[in-house]
Amino acid sequence: MARRPHLALTDTAIKNAKPQDKDYYLNDGDGLQLLVTSAGGKRWHYRYRFEGKERAPYTMGRYPEVGLKDARKLHAKAREMLSNGIDPNQAKKEEKAAKEAATTNNFEAVAHEWLATWAADKAETHSRNVKSRLENYVFRWIGTRPVAEINAPEILECLRRVERIGFVEAAKRVKAVISQVMRYAIATGKRIERDPCPDLKGALQTRPAQHMPTLTKLADVAELMRKIGGYQETPRSSVVICAALKLSPLLFVRPGELISMRWADIDLDKAEWTYTVSKTKTEHHVPLSRQSVAILASLRELTGHTEWVFPHQFRHERHMSNESVNRALQAIGYDTKTEITAHGFRATARTLLAEQLHFPPEVIEHQLAHKVPDTLGRAYNRTKYLTQRKEMMQRWSDFLLTELPAMNFDESDDNLTVELETAKD
Repeated sequence: MARRPHLALTDTAIKNAKPQDKDYYLNDGDGLQLLVTSAGGKRWHYRYRFEGKERAPYTMGRYPEVGLKDARKLHAKAREMLSNGIDPNQAKKEEKAAKEAATTNNFEAVAHEWLATWAADKAETHSRNVKSRLENYVFRWIGTRPVAEINAPEILECLRRVERIGFVEAAKRVKAVISQVMRYAIATGKRIERDPCPDLKGALQTRPAQHMPTLTKLADVAELMRKIGGYQETPRSSVVICAALKLSPLLFVRPGELISMRWADIDLDKAEWTYTVSKTKTEHHVPLSRQSVAILASLRELTGHTEWVFPHQFRHERHMSNESVNRALQAIGYDTKTEITAHGFRATARTLLAEQLHFPPEVIEHQLAHKVPDTLGRAYNRTKYLTQRKEMMQRWSDFLLTELPAMNFDESDDNLTVELETAKD
């Protein structure tokens, strides 16, 4: 490049500098130069030596975006770096890398990256709920913050906002999601050393354990079964809901697992339903009583062409609502806030199977799809007690549908109390 003798630069001289056949420099002294290109562009450079060697020019922006006064300030800052043993170009690269890391490693970016991996084997509804918690309660507050800089007080303030609107349990779920994102950031090398969420132990509000309402006396259970047996409607949607209501006490699975029952998972010839438990992620076998098989066989004529045993009334590619069975209970006269819910059938079965039909607790717990360690500490065995459970499920259906409704009860003699099942079960 052509070079010009050093002249103290002025704004006028810079403005009047015209392009030539070759690029050339205008010098301002101490290595500060303005490069004038043959195309007419003007860029600020600082030519310097570091550790005895000439380095590539340190660029400081284009003129006129960076004027002469600003260029001299940037030049002075670069010279100060040199005096402190810092290479200005290296410092610039590190600053750029830090800014890029702050953009790609902020909480929202990392959370979306985690979601893409985590949600691969999760139910769509569950994934949507988790994403919604992040969007509603986290991103707007710490979404732009680099994960490596987020501390426990910042997270606590996010959770306090959730608590202040009355969502005490939701705050705990949000904390769990934040913790998963933080652990993912550690595993994927996002310049974060530890998850700060464990430091919040004891800092969140606690709510007294809530229990699913259920019936407390044999006479009441008998009345319930009589009402369920009498719940008959003709519209197709009601027939499907009616079948779900009738199967709920017989199978006593979690409501979400019942309504998402798939025909592909049912073998009516073997009288067995096999599915993956939502809580334990283990394969679970539900022996089907003769009465359950009859209900399902009848229903297959209506919904067997769909994926779902209980399809949505209008959108058959989806199963019916999680509240469908509760609405059916309300239709036959029950208050699902204070008397009985779809989930409450589990508590009824757990207690009556033990107290009235005298089945061993471990057999009942396995049928409830709870994790039950054996004497060696091994977790739930998907096929354990299967023979006993087949017998139990048939005996349970006979008891509910035949024996119990036919009983005559003297209220003074009916003192059996059904233990309530906690909401988290």
